Amino acid sequence: MKIKKYSWNMLLILSVGMVLLATGCSDEFLQEKRNYGNFTDEIYNDYTGAKERIDYLYAVLSPVDGTMASYHLNSGGSSDIWSQSTEEYSGYSDYVNSDKTLNNVDVADYIYGEQKNTSPYGRIRECNLIIQGITNGSLPDYQKNELLGQAYFFRGWAYYRLVKIYGGVPLIDHPQNPIPEGNSLIVPRSSTKECIDFVCNDFQTAAEKLPATWADTNWGRVTKSTAMAMMGRARLLYASPLFNRADNEARWQLAYDANKAALDTIEASNYYELYGESAPGVNASKWAEVWMQTKNPEALWSRLHNTIESGDVAKNNGWENSIRPSNLGGNGGKQTTLEMVDLFPMIDGFKPGASTAYPYNPELFFLNRDPRFYRTFAFAGVKWTASADLTATDNAAYNADPLSYPYQNGQNYVLWSYAWYKDDADRQSASSTGWAAQGLGDGKAYIYIRKKTDDYQINNSPTYVYEWTNRFKRSAAPFIELRVAEVLLNFAESACGVNKFDEAIAALRRIRARVGYSQEALDAWTSELATLDRGALFGAILYERQVELAYEGKRFNDMQRWLLWDGGAGQEAIKSTWQVTGYGGNTCNYIGVEPLNGKRRKGIEIQLQSGFLADEKNGSDPLEANETAKAARDASVLDLMAAQITPVDPENIGTATPSEKLAGFYTTYLHRLDRVADSESQYINFHPEYYILGLPDNMQYNNPKLQQTVGWGDYMNGGADGTFDPLAE
Repeated sequence: MKIKKYSWNMLLILSVGMVLLATGCSDEFLQEKRNYGNFTDEIYNDYTGAKERIDYLYAVLSPVDGTMASYHLNSGGSSDIWSQSTEEYSGYSDYVNSDKTLNNVDVADYIYGEQKNTSPYGRIRECNLIIQGITNGSLPDYQKNELLGQAYFFRGWAYYRLVKIYGGVPLIDHPQNPIPEGNSLIVPRSSTKECIDFVCNDFQTAAEKLPATWADTNWGRVTKSTAMAMMGRARLLYASPLFNRADNEARWQLAYDANKAALDTIEASNYYELYGESAPGVNASKWAEVWMQTKNPEALWSRLHNTIESGDVAKNNGWENSIRPSNLGGNGGKQTTLEMVDLFPMIDGFKPGASTAYPYNPELFFLNRDPRFYRTFAFAGVKWTASADLTATDNAAYNADPLSYPYQNGQNYVLWSYAWYKDDADRQSASSTGWAAQGLGDGKAYIYIRKKTDDYQINNSPTYVYEWTNRFKRSAAPFIELRVAEVLLNFAESACGVNKFDEAIAALRRIRARVGYSQEALDAWTSELATLDRGALFGAILYERQVELAYEGKRFNDMQRWLLWDGGAGQEAIKSTWQVTGYGGNTCNYIGVEPLNGKRRKGIEIQLQSGFLADEKNGSDPLEANETAKAARDASVLDLMAAQITPVDPENIGTATPSEKLAGFYTTYLHRLDRVADSESQYINFHPEYYILGLPDNMQYNNPKLQQTVGWGDYMNGGADGTFDPLAE
């Protein structure tokens, strides 16, 4: 029989090649993958060759945390165009810039891609080629199923990422051949419902073929639980107000069934778990461990990394380096927002301002907070250790300027990020920047993001290799796309959707019990939840998502699903049938949150109080020159691993506990100044048509059958309004 070669000369929208990207799912996965773009059908008759084709899908389709979100670099916690559209980061992305309106010419392209070999449909063609090749090959069924399960999963994942942005897209379920198919290559958009069903069918097929777990040598490959959890995520997307304006309960029921099946599959695996549920550890330390282990049973899907220094095989995770302050050799750290700091619950589980037992004092923002607060943020006075030595003989920068690197041993590191100014007028000015303590530099006295850090006190076998030249860059910490806690939250939201409130509350309780809430606090909080109506309970679930999943790249999707920039106001102007008729006519009002549109985000600076001023920079820290103040500072360290943080009476703050000592130091020497972090001349303005993006004009140019989304200019019709309705079934 003549072996045929596949042609890569796809017409119009489907032209494919290969780009070498390595993944990190095991030692084998970390090796660079060969280019299998020029192969014959015989490769699928050999298990090793067919497996190499599957490994290529891991290389090019596994999620990656990128600093600039795109189809290939999903939002994973960095300050990208999506996270800058939420409360997590300041900065006006194109989606919320009040001075800019996107159209079909300049909207981001997440679907077409001028580089056809790396385009979304190029990746989908790879999946189709592999599915066809393995199906028609001569491998035994058990090997076919193992391989096909992974291929179907990645095709479902590729389409899911498109659907959540565009709604209905062209569905192509086989590798197109331009010779016999001709004009049929040009495929129109399917409805959003058809696409969701297609995605879920792929995940279901994958689940039926995939194993419950893999041997350690294959840890990191997708499993039955991964596929079931992704199906639950997809069903929840379609049940959410973004696509479900009338609050159709049948969609919520499908989401509930899918997410319950996912939880049942996870439990039956005898491997996956809510890590630390039975023993939360001191101050949510088990929760903090989730991101610093290469094999964690909470991680349903991770992209692994390694610590190889350079070359094509080097696949390092840059997160640790990006969040570490500069005086420990990091890249300067990431600044959080006032909105995030003031968001987290108090120690009794109630929101700041709503807790009667623990009134919230913004000046002492760290008192009596949810255990996750201390693992998500770093602030002046908190210990944040690292396996770092800055005293090596080749550390010329340290030797030349030790004041900028005050910690010779990272295991002693305490973040003292406070600023001082030359006078009170300068201290209060919105535009001035002070001099930060301990070499942090100008304008760096803020509250840092600590989430997903590899703290040496928790993990004394760190996933990174610290060295002066690369600092924390050589990190093998995994990037987790999907974990058990998210599945519980997906289930809670779906259960609320079908009025199974007790089940939703029970799932939320597990989330909080795992991080160390007391039974008394859990009982009081869940009793309060039981009094809420459906809308308010939805709000509590989304609030819990905002806390639990902070800086994991999930917030933009949640805001999009629930229309939280404006509650859905103005949707009927796009199309009359797009009006939000369920959820009380406005999702923000329904769940009890304020729309983000019209706001400006703020940052928090910690300053020395008025009595501590200086007009010099390095070496002139006023506290260093005051023996009493310096002694008070050094005695006020909050060591998260030394003792459990216990409640502090806000009316009677003593000196018995570390939290009280730090509170006393703040009260005497420090002050919180809230500054506008966004531009003073702009405000957040997410347009109604941005919830479901339009196609870039090059996509229509190359596929004349593609209808433009309503609310966006149609390239094929002289810029008139689009005609494709992503909400129509």
